[in-house]
Amino acid sequence: MLRRIQRGTLSVSLLARQTGFGQSHLSNFLHRRRLISLEGLDLILAAQHLSAADLLPASPQLDIIPLEEDSHSVPVVSHSAALFDSRIRRATAQQLLHLPNRALRSLRPRSATPRRAWQRFVAIRASAEDARAMDPLVLPDAVAVLDRHYTSLIAYRTDRPNLYAVRKGAHLTLRYAEFLANRLVLRPHSQSFPVDLLEIESDGSPNDLIAGRVVLLLNEA
Repeated sequence: MLRRIQRGTLSVSLLARQTGFGQSHLSNFLHRRRLISLEGLDLILAAQHLSAADLLPASPQLDIIPLEEDSHSVPVVSHSAALFDSRIRRATAQQLLHLPNRALRSLRPRSATPRRAWQRFVAIRASAEDARAMDPLVLPDAVAVLDRHYTSLIAYRTDRPNLYAVRKGAHLTLRYAEFLANRLVLRPHSQSFPVDLLEIESDGSPNDLIAGRVVLLLNEA
């Protein structure tokens, strides 16, 4: 939890809202000044989509999927792993996508937060709601490849908007995004679907909610 807070992907106030614990209680627990019950620990793990297995140490040589500079195998992972895990464990990957070398190598990064140590490319499955909101761009069960080194709201290409994976509650949603009046505005592709507004905390940044730019969509016909 402390590593996630230090990386800017979690805050004590957000964890308090997710679990119902007071911020001071959580802060004392995180800094080892106070214990927490097993039931409370279960609640924290559930809120952050973690299991007891995620707390066990991993062998850095055997358990981590190689960075895509060595192999263009992109792991398909849960929304939580895409948001919070800087390196992807083999046990975390649901499957591997094997992409041509040219598909990812030439992409330019642009990150407002320190992400250089993170495994850059991961993939997630689109939800049914995303398929409806982004129809016909995103089809049901589409796989979206994310560049987690691109969290900037600056357009990658001037002639088209960026498509992002954005944290909304405990999950990711695929939307166009812009920052207006201290809110992250999430726009769908389908005009029949509503626009979402995400409030940015006073000490936060809109980039904190962005898991990455969608660089490739794999739609199953």
